[in-house]
Amino acid sequence: LHRPPFDYSSHRLLFPEGSSACVPSVHSHLPLCSGVPQRGPPNIPTMVDLTTLAHIIANNSKKHSIRFVTLSATNAKTNDVRDVIKQAQNEKSFFKRKTILFIDEIHRFNKSQQDTFLPHVECGTITLIGATTENPSFQVNAALLSRCRVIVLEKLPVEAMVTILMRAINSLGIHVLDSGRPADPLSHSSNSSSEPSVFIEDKAVDTLAYLSDGDARTGLNGLQLAVLARLSSRKALCKKSGQTYSPSRVLVTESDVKEGLQRSHILYDRAGEEHYNCISALHKSMRGSDQSASLYWLARMLEGGEDPLYVARRLVRFASEDIGLADPAALTQAVAAYQGCHFIGMPECEVLLAQCVVYFARAPKSVEVYSAYNNAKACLRGHQGPLPPVPLHLRNAPTRLMKELGYGQGYKYNPAYSEPVEQEYLPGELRGADFFKQRRC
Repeated sequence: LHRPPFDYSSHRLLFPEGSSACVPSVHSHLPLCSGVPQRGPPNIPTMVDLTTLAHIIANNSKKHSIRFVTLSATNAKTNDVRDVIKQAQNEKSFFKRKTILFIDEIHRFNKSQQDTFLPHVECGTITLIGATTENPSFQVNAALLSRCRVIVLEKLPVEAMVTILMRAINSLGIHVLDSGRPADPLSHSSNSSSEPSVFIEDKAVDTLAYLSDGDARTGLNGLQLAVLARLSSRKALCKKSGQTYSPSRVLVTESDVKEGLQRSHILYDRAGEEHYNCISALHKSMRGSDQSASLYWLARMLEGGEDPLYVARRLVRFASEDIGLADPAALTQAVAAYQGCHFIGMPECEVLLAQCVVYFARAPKSVEVYSAYNNAKACLRGHQGPLPPVPLHLRNAPTRLMKELGYGQGYKYNPAYSEPVEQEYLPGELRGADFFKQRRC
């Protein structure tokens, strides 16, 4: 491939062609799946994205005369899959040649489409590799998932991110300045060509590695944005001052990196697993009375674009589930926070949610009502046979016929008595049940 001089958008040139050029992730040592050639380095590493793995596997498959087919669930149809499977059957029957089918974004296939793979995976017609950014437990058929081996590509550590960024920096001919030895970048090089000499501070590289959240794609994009923004700003400054623009030397600082990334490093998927992970973390932090952790998870959701009304609804639930009668005012706080969020919206309502979250973290906790209600539900769901009838004295009697049938007879109207009233309110067979003491029927 030919790269034009200083084309900072050519990320594909940084993709590894083989596993030896990759930076491994934490859990990448697991075998991929049966049928995939395991010769060479056993690691299944990651650098930028799952599609990169497909290219590596494809290159290795060619060496072993294995047919490699790639489909994307975003645009492939069931007929496309059937065509590939039919060709795989012919290859296996006539040439004894195996086929690896790589499905990108496999979670985009619905359940019936995923069922298409089942018999052919079982009989070995194809070796299926599915890539997804979603939790496969939720998005992939249980039957298909049970026949596969799940490999989790973890976030890259900071050290690996620095390695990847330095590889990109060296590939693009960018000079790294040591912050411990400050120097004038304009005197660093005497390059007189029309190509710019780009310099970047070493602390800017470290900052970019930390802010990329373990995602090499984010890091490389951040590097590209910082360099391009610096070039554009210098060109605009020269044009405004009437000077002749000379692109020979440019310095990228830590502030340029932060400005380029902005909020893109905050990983939050409102429709995916991270949505449920964060709300679970918020719930458990409030339950554990950790007010700082509660504020962190709240901020992470809101800064990631979560709907504040969703958070407010969860707080209403928390008020009764985890605080309950230990502080009945908690429910009032939650409802007021929800109404306030509805009235003013983001970003003004974030402090309302923060106040409510801190109140809940500091509040006394009680699951008495929550547990008692669960015991009552368990009593109903575990009952065998017809449910017991409502006792006659507790029934409403709006008509003459109902009164003649005994509805409401014998009921003692409590306000009419000055002393406690002895009266049974549960069906006869549940007499004595106390759901608050975990005595289930």
